[in-house]
Amino acid sequence: MKKVLLTIGLFTSVFFFSQKNENFLQVGYHSICCGTPSDKPVMNFINQFQQKNKIKNFEVYKQSGLGREGEFNIYIGTDKFSKTQKAKFVEGLKAAIDAQNRMKKPNRDGNVSFEETEMVKKADLSNARNLTLISNK
Repeated sequence: MKKVLLTIGLFTSVFFFSQKNENFLQVGYHSICCGTPSDKPVMNFINQFQQKNKIKNFEVYKQSGLGREGEFNIYIGTDKFSKTQKAKFVEGLKAAIDAQNRMKKPNRDGNVSFEETEMVKKADLSNARNLTLISNK
């Protein structure tokens, strides 16, 4: 009986501590006429931030098929961050997106949007279509 209870306790603690992110930041990629901008600057920033801060289990999802010209969203899990890490991440992400939007060709290249105060919940993503996990390092 003790072994059964110990085994059940072990499995429930494993599931408890392996909870995934519940809060996500949303980065939107929009087209003007000729397709969406590249997600490379944002993904490079994410990878650099992850390596620099040694964050494991960094969840990033991509939702495609949001428009005729390839519009998509990227969702970045933030529950693994401390308050200071989250503030630095948001600041760096805003800087990367602002730099990308400044370098675009007017009336040709699409926009990248990011609202730092808007959080998307895991429950909302569970109902999303065309959602793909692109990073869980």
